[in-house]
Amino acid sequence: MTGADIFLTVLGVLLVLAGLVGTLLPILPSTPFVFLGLWLIAWVDDYAHVGPLVLWILAGLTVLTLVLDFVAGILGAERVAASRAALVGAALGSVVGIFGGFLGVILGPLLGAALGELYARSDMIRAGKVALATWIGMLLGALAKVAIAIVMVGIFLVAWIF
Repeated sequence: MTGADIFLTVLGVLLVLAGLVGTLLPILPSTPFVFLGLWLIAWVDDYAHVGPLVLWILAGLTVLTLVLDFVAGILGAERVAASRAALVGAALGSVVGIFGGFLGVILGPLLGAALGELYARSDMIRAGKVALATWIGMLLGALAKVAIAIVMVGIFLVAWIF
């Protein structure tokens, strides 16, 4: 292994670790970092241990988590028959929340759904239920993302060992 190979392998491991941390801190691009790190490690190894099929599976799981990130809160809001305005508010809150740091990411969709529901129906209790359902959907999506990221690393390690 050359010095460049060692550097790239360490970089790959750091990307994986940053991605795993990113599943808990929504500011970092979690599973894309995990995938990029795992792919880099496989590439440095010249795909001797981990082949294209495993990498395609990992890429598919990465895409799945990206979709989950976007729709989890919206699905939670839909579960309680939220208005279209609440769904749009949750989506806009997700986007705007990114610029508000950790709290913005957590509170953005919640506030967006509540404001959208208030706009559509002017009922504070209903807006609170929609906001809570949105938050629960986001929480479940985040837990699924953590689980999928761990599964991605597990699949890679199994492929590497066997």
